[in-house]
Amino acid sequence: MKPKTIITIGFILLFISVQSQTLSQQLDQLLTGWHQAAAQADWEQYFSVLDDEAIYIGTEAGERWDKKSFEIFAKPYFDRKKAWNFTAVERHIHLSADQQWAWFDEVLNTQMKLCRGSGVLIFKNGHWKIQQYVLSMLIPNDKTNEIVKIKTAWDEAWLEKKK
Repeated sequence: MKPKTIITIGFILLFISVQSQTLSQQLDQLLTGWHQAAAQADWEQYFSVLDDEAIYIGTEAGERWDKKSFEIFAKPYFDRKKAWNFTAVERHIHLSADQQWAWFDEVLNTQMKLCRGSGVLIFKNGHWKIQQYVLSMLIPNDKTNEIVKIKTAWDEAWLEKKK
C-alpha cells in the first residue's frame, strides 16, 4: 500500500472517530438537558425529547407507559412546578455503525438515591429522540435479602392480579 493511501485511510478513521466522539458528547448534553427540564418542570422541553412512539418504564412492575400515558402520569408533578431531579453521575453512550441509533446507561443521583437509567435514542427527521427509557433503583448486592423481604408482599399481590 502506498504511503499516501495509508495517510488518507488514517485521516478518514480519525475523522469518523472525532465525529463519533462529538455525537456522543451531543447526546450526553441532550440527556443532561432532558433531566434538567424535569427538575425545572419544563414540560415542553422535557416531552419534546421523547419520540412520539416512546416508551417510559418506571421502577414499579406496572409502570410501562407510552408517551401519552406518561404525559398523563407526569402532569401533576410538572403542574406543581417541580417534577423530579435526576443528575447523572456516570453515563455510557454507544452508537450504531450508521449513527442512526444510540443506546445508553447512566447512574443517577435522585430523590430515591442511586438509580440507573438506560435507554435507546433514534435519529429521526433530523433530531435525536428518546425511543425508550428505563428507570431502576440500584440495590447493593449485600442488601438484596433485606429488600426482598420488604417487597415480597407487594410483588406477590401484583403477580396475583396478573393471573
